[in-house]
Amino acid sequence: MTAAQQAPIDAPPAMPSALERDGWMLLEHALPPKHIEALRADLAPAFERTLFSTGGFYGERTKRFGRLLSRSGRAAALVQQPDVMAIVEATLRPWCDTVQLNLTQAVEIHPGAPAQLPHRDQDMWQGTKGEVEYLVNVMWPLTTFTHANGATLIYPGTHGLAALDDRNPGEPIAIEAEPGSAILFLGSTLHGGGGNRTALPRQGIIVSYCLGWLKPYENQWLAYPPDVARRFSPELAGLVGYRQHRPNLGNIEGLCPSVLLGDGLPERTGAIDALRPDQEFAVAEHVARQAAERAGAGGIR
Repeated sequence: MTAAQQAPIDAPPAMPSALERDGWMLLEHALPPKHIEALRADLAPAFERTLFSTGGFYGERTKRFGRLLSRSGRAAALVQQPDVMAIVEATLRPWCDTVQLNLTQAVEIHPGAPAQLPHRDQDMWQGTKGEVEYLVNVMWPLTTFTHANGATLIYPGTHGLAALDDRNPGEPIAIEAEPGSAILFLGSTLHGGGGNRTALPRQGIIVSYCLGWLKPYENQWLAYPPDVARRFSPELAGLVGYRQHRPNLGNIEGLCPSVLLGDGLPERTGAIDALRPDQEFAVAEHVARQAAERAGAGGIR
């Protein structure tokens, strides 16, 4: 199945021009700072309990933890922020039927942490690069991001086809931002966490979204099993994986996994097609043709 065949009939408008041109954009005043401060307070015990990471990529002076939708009810506002979701849909829907949550992760970069290795998050999947955008990242500052304390470093113009160019990408820019703002960048954009040269930790949240037919970075069904996900809104449950991606991907016994959010699987089940319109048309033609052939064969006898 080609990328072009994945495009839905009701594809949304193109991605914002700044994101398409530069590979990143800043959405200021996306949420009230008071909401972010309350979320930060909710996550404070988890930051305290979490150990420093192991390994040079995650950062040995950096703390990381996920499952944020289980840790605070306020995290859903970040995941489902309307302007962000509109941009995500516009960016990813040319290559998928539905988008899904790739991860939610809180990050705390401590004093003395060096800058992270520049990388592209699309490289976690071994698919064709340069033609398809696999994900959109959104970094939400919990504390003010500055160049000195480890603000996200972005290499503008390194996305899309430019991701195939192995020449020197030039110097990055540190995206300084206040709590309540959202930093969006493509999965093909070269980026990394900055080094922290101050005396205080820098805290932020990464929320990312990917094509609905990919295996996400964070195993959403384990992060949010049915007994947790049934407390979510239907839209949020769908984002974390409790819906099918046509054709028939992510099903349970041939049914949409959203059945697990009610009374569970019925005692007796039967698989139900979940196809794109073009596939429904092809199947209907095939079935009709076979019926006509059977009728014709019966008449000859």
